Amino acid sequence: MKLHELSPVPGSNVAPKRKGRGHGSGNGKTAGKGHKGQKARSGGSIRPGFEGGQMPLQRRLPKRGFVNIFATTYATVNVSDLEKKFEDGAVVDTEAIVASGLVKKVCDGIKILGNGELNKNLTVKAAAFSGSAKEKIEKAGGKAEVI
Repeated sequence: MKLHELSPVPGSNVAPKRKGRGHGSGNGKTAGKGHKGQKARSGGSIRPGFEGGQMPLQRRLPKRGFVNIFATTYATVNVSDLEKKFEDGAVVDTEAIVASGLVKKVCDGIKILGNGELNKNLTVKAAAFSGSAKEKIEKAGGKAEVI
C-alpha cells in the first residue's frame, strides 16, 4: 500500500451543509428556518428560560430557606478512620489524610470527628476538632493541633 492509495473510511468525511445556496441544494431560500418569526431573523433567538412573556418557571416557584454563602464547609474524618489508616506515632496532617485516601476534596479544611475508638499515639493537625475527638486523641497519648 502506498501513500496515494490511502482513503478515509466511508462515512467519516461528510461535506458540511451549505445553507442558503439555492433551492437545488435542498436548503435554499429560507435556509431551513421556515417563514418569518423571531427564530427566522438574524440574531433572533430567545434566552433560556424565556416563556414568551409569561412569568418564567424559575420565578414562579417559591424560594425557601437561607443559604449562607460565607459558611465554612469541612471535609470530615472520624477517629476510627485514623486508627485504621495510620501507624502508631505518625504525624497526621492534611497532606497525609489526602494521600491515605480518606478525603478526596479538602473544602475549607479537615474536621476530625469522634466516632469510633483510637488506641494509637498520633499527632493530628487539622482545621477543626469535635470535643470528643480531641478528648480521644489526647486520651490515647497523642496531640490535637488546630492549624
